[in-house]
Amino acid sequence: MKTSRQKQLEAFGRLLDIIDDLREKCPWDRKQTMQTLRPLTIEELYELTDAILEEDYQEVKKELGDILLHIVFYAKIASETQLFDIEQVIDAICEKLIERHPHIYGNISVDNEEQVKQNWEKIKLQKGSKGVLSGVPKSLPSLVKAYRIQEKVAGVGFDWQYKEEVWEKFKEEVAELEKEVQQNNHALAEKEMGDVFFSLVNYARFLKINPENALSLTNEKFIQRFQYLESKAKEQGIEITELSLQEMNHLWEASKQYFP
Repeated sequence: MKTSRQKQLEAFGRLLDIIDDLREKCPWDRKQTMQTLRPLTIEELYELTDAILEEDYQEVKKELGDILLHIVFYAKIASETQLFDIEQVIDAICEKLIERHPHIYGNISVDNEEQVKQNWEKIKLQKGSKGVLSGVPKSLPSLVKAYRIQEKVAGVGFDWQYKEEVWEKFKEEVAELEKEVQQNNHALAEKEMGDVFFSLVNYARFLKINPENALSLTNEKFIQRFQYLESKAKEQGIEITELSLQEMNHLWEASKQYFP
């Protein structure tokens, strides 16, 4: 009787065989390059994050399959010009995981997850990383990028000690923004607004709240409440633009019982 691990390996081997077939026989698959796949991969990642936020785990399963397909596809394309293959991809991540977890595979002791993060960053620097922030992708959305920057510098000890200090910094940045707004200095207000966002992201990190997740939840809640307004307007046989602000606010308050 086959073990679960044997079934998993057979399933992965089946995917590799299918990709080989498609690359050879399908005109669309044969035409693809890493450059043409890139935007599709980004789309798949966003679809996965949507499914996770919606807690639709059957959809999560499907989206993980799509992403796995892309990983195998990239490796297949690279193997055709002897750049690397899927075996080298897997071996590389295995070695990286072993190297970055000396508390599991070595003789290092850790007491908590923060020490694990700190060890991770130290090992990266020892292995020739160009710098603490060199691994932060330039094309990351700004909110995610701010969070990752703060995580990484905290990993080498550059951090606030108490969350209260971070909150005070946030209030300081808000005051500086208000000053520039009052003086009608748009260029400096823009910079100060960035500082406000950055400091608030930092405060979220201290509260162990992922700001991207928090804002995504709020965006979805706002969409649901506003769609409630639209549906109520249609029930009255009018367009939402025909409602007064007072009427819209009344419906908005009513929507909160359905979308808290």
